[in-house]
Amino acid sequence: MTKVECILRPSTVIKVKDALGKLGIKGMTVIEAIGFGSQKGHTEEKWSPEFDIALLPKTKLEMVVPDDKVDEIIKVIIEVARTGEIGDGKIFTYPISNAIRIRTGETGENAV
Repeated sequence: MTKVECILRPSTVIKVKDALGKLGIKGMTVIEAIGFGSQKGHTEEKWSPEFDIALLPKTKLEMVVPDDKVDEIIKVIIEVARTGEIGDGKIFTYPISNAIRIRTGETGENAV
């Protein structure tokens, strides 16, 4: 099993979720976040002439999937989330040694 974690623009999350659902992804965790990468935040005029916003809204998706689906999942995320602009996001993968469904005690891929 592999954990696929991606940081995305909030505007792309629903499209990514729907596309992954078509691949049979049954569950994911979605976390609203703030952060920065290459974008380095931006400056706005608010209460004062210049207001520096160093952190931008992002959304983090996490899912644990069978190893044989990882490449296909990554391909779909890239296809759906890519705008070609700085700030499209990042994808990370981590090996998972086990998963346990608390309610039933199922383990491994059966728990996912």
